[in-house]
Amino acid sequence: MPITVTPIAGLSDHINDIRTRTARIVNEEILPHEAALWKGRRSSATDEERAEAKELRHKVQERVKAEGLWAPHLPPEYGGMGIDFMAHAYMNEILAYGIGAASLFGVVAPNSGNQSVLVKYGTEEQKQKWLLPLVEGTMQSGFSMTEPENAGSDPRSIRTSAVREGDEWVINGHKWFTSNGLEADFFIVMCRAGESGDDARSGRMVQIIVPTDTPGVTIVRGIGIWGSASSDHCEVRYDDVRVPVDNALGAVGDGHRAAQDRLGAGRIFHCMNSVGQMWRAFDLMVERLLTREVHGGLLKDKQFMQGFVADSYMDLQAARLMTIHAAEKVDKGDPQARTEISAIKVFVPAAYTRVVDRAIQVWGAAGVSSDLPLAAMYLGARTLRLADGPDEVHRILIAKNVLHHYEKGGSWDFAG
Repeated sequence: MPITVTPIAGLSDHINDIRTRTARIVNEEILPHEAALWKGRRSSATDEERAEAKELRHKVQERVKAEGLWAPHLPPEYGGMGIDFMAHAYMNEILAYGIGAASLFGVVAPNSGNQSVLVKYGTEEQKQKWLLPLVEGTMQSGFSMTEPENAGSDPRSIRTSAVREGDEWVINGHKWFTSNGLEADFFIVMCRAGESGDDARSGRMVQIIVPTDTPGVTIVRGIGIWGSASSDHCEVRYDDVRVPVDNALGAVGDGHRAAQDRLGAGRIFHCMNSVGQMWRAFDLMVERLLTREVHGGLLKDKQFMQGFVADSYMDLQAARLMTIHAAEKVDKGDPQARTEISAIKVFVPAAYTRVVDRAIQVWGAAGVSSDLPLAAMYLGARTLRLADGPDEVHRILIAKNVLHHYEKGGSWDFAG
């Protein structure tokens, strides 16, 4: 079933045009060929199947580039669309409807996040050496922040150290869930910086580019996720790893801000991605209800199933409108945006889980099979309750922000 996209009243012609053209490519080039596009990723795929899939993806990417829809997160000077934050957010919900569609439009985590950080914080030399090869696809990257011994929800607990000795950083630490760890040519590593002889574990944060072939970098394993034997989220050890001082991204002390730049926008985009996938799950559920006969009638005529439709409709609409509202506050620089981001970070993945769960129930055994995208969606929705900060942390932030606002003598403006 194609995604139905019509112009939204009140949005600029520019954004509506991007939405329409994105949906056209998703409907014409991606949805009819989903199985073939990604057939080569199966462990049982032949070399011929991998080559055919790669060629098919290349053809889609060429059309995307020809229509000026490539890399929405990058400025034009680096081959991107250069669109603004809201246009990117609206584009994301449509890309998320198709399996892997974002990657066919040049948006692939963690490379896309690393590209954005390099654009904002990188020197011209760093951009030439690391950013351009990422954009061209001749290099892969990873993001190395989370540590097994310390709470990922508390960036203050990071203990990986970067001690400056002359013209080098000497890095020591232990990370895990380092994304794209098996394929990456370099990592962007979150460290605490200090001078030789200092206790760098209490130093200011800095992000440092570390080539993965540097002596002392050990990829311990790809961590199994949701029962899989392995994944590209890796455990990594850094033992006296030496890289040039010039590999620091921005100034010492910019590390936390760079991470928040990445995560703040990322939370909005993750939620818009979730909305797009909820949209797909909803369409799949309704399609099944309209065609599946059971006990002498169609599923659509069963009241339990009608309840599923109503509940999923409300979950999807609420999640979408909350996310757009939060995105608008971020775009305007509204100080209340932090509260809205935390609210959607809790609400949207939970709503996403409910919508996908109902779709799986309607499809029965097929719903948990690899024939449909629903099982992968379900695991992704549950994982989002941990990614970019767990639910509990965001609930605390919401409460603190609201209470602090009232303590200052104001009430909350829910219409704002």
